[in-house]
Amino acid sequence: MSIGGRHCLSKIFQPITIISKKSNLTRQDVTSKSQRLMLDLGFIQQASPGCFHFLPLGLKSLNKLIKIVDDEMFKICGQKVLFPGLTNDKLWKNSGRLNEPVAELFQVKDRHHQNYILSPTHEEAATDLLSSVSPISYKYFPLRLYQISSKFRDEMKPRFGLMRGREFVMKDMYTFDVDVESAKKTYEEVCESYNRVFDRIGIEYVKVLGSSGTMGGTMSHEYQFKASIGEDRILCCRNCNYSANIELCGEHNCPNCGEGSNINLQTGIEVGHTFFLGDKYSKPLGAVCSSTNCKSEVLQMGSYGLGLSRILAAAVEVLSSETEMKWPDALAPYNVIILPPKKGSKEEPQTKNVAETLYTKLEEVIPSLRGNVLLDDRTSLTIGRRFLDAKRTGYHHIVIINKKTTETPSFYELNDTAMNRQLILSEEELIDYIKQNTVF
Repeated sequence: MSIGGRHCLSKIFQPITIISKKSNLTRQDVTSKSQRLMLDLGFIQQASPGCFHFLPLGLKSLNKLIKIVDDEMFKICGQKVLFPGLTNDKLWKNSGRLNEPVAELFQVKDRHHQNYILSPTHEEAATDLLSSVSPISYKYFPLRLYQISSKFRDEMKPRFGLMRGREFVMKDMYTFDVDVESAKKTYEEVCESYNRVFDRIGIEYVKVLGSSGTMGGTMSHEYQFKASIGEDRILCCRNCNYSANIELCGEHNCPNCGEGSNINLQTGIEVGHTFFLGDKYSKPLGAVCSSTNCKSEVLQMGSYGLGLSRILAAAVEVLSSETEMKWPDALAPYNVIILPPKKGSKEEPQTKNVAETLYTKLEEVIPSLRGNVLLDDRTSLTIGRRFLDAKRTGYHHIVIINKKTTETPSFYELNDTAMNRQLILSEEELIDYIKQNTVF
């Protein structure tokens, strides 16, 4: 992947194939353009129905998203932990959730006949952790614990690739406060941090009232990307800016202001969900704190999820065409790709080391580009073929070294795929353009 400190395309494991014979995946099973593009272009590969390998380019995008989330969690004093994937089902029985019908729950039994759950979420596990060290002094609160890990859901019919799978990557946070007022303040702070996460991603989103469902609690909000393939229907009132999942209200009138003529119905992909839980889990599982007068008080909780693997797929779904992948700059595996001349061409001997020099200069002058420049060193292929590959993969800035680079003064061809624009620029102009037109 790296040659002489540079990221080189020839070394990246990117199997560009339509369908893997081993996966038993047929074209009829590929039900969204994001799934098709991510498979075809070697970002993911299906391991089994609803489960996917993240290949190097896909994982690089996922790690960029994780970095954004970690940054924003740090700002609100979130502390990163890692809970076990297996949760003893006794905890779910004690919280009452196992008494409710949960069709999509993976349950397993070990050799000692103990029952466990492959956790889709960790409210019980987080609460049990606090309970095991309770009572904790009120001085330690608010406490905000989060993790990023694989979760599991026994989907009857997995679909849309990473958007609805059986195993998925999620960021989940569990907050604990000494009273309801403090917990509500925490809820607002976490929601504001989620706003910043989605602002940094750079895709239009909407925050709507949602159903608490089997999770419970008294308040819930969903973060949605607007998309025609979305499985959620969203009601938005242009009169009072009220918005909610349609399952909470009717389709004809705004439940907030009663207006009917300014109602807008849209479909969306849920990419985040927040819940104000109160004492739903802390009370039955015994998570308490020691108050100022040394009395035990039941902790107030919040639960907050971001579907990270789903966000990646939803971003591709929203931005891409049917044939070309597009990424927001913040999540693109690489922001710039450089194409040197074909081996044996007239331009090759006259532009020796030009691509490597430009690569180094871009990373030096624009620090945010470090690790985000890619050299397409497959010089046995024509410039045209490599350009089509780069465009289809969704690289924002495609720099071509050609005949104009051999002239005096020398120029570079820059293709801005986001703006569908081709420019001929000097080196200084090229660097300045990329700096001004990339959102890091």
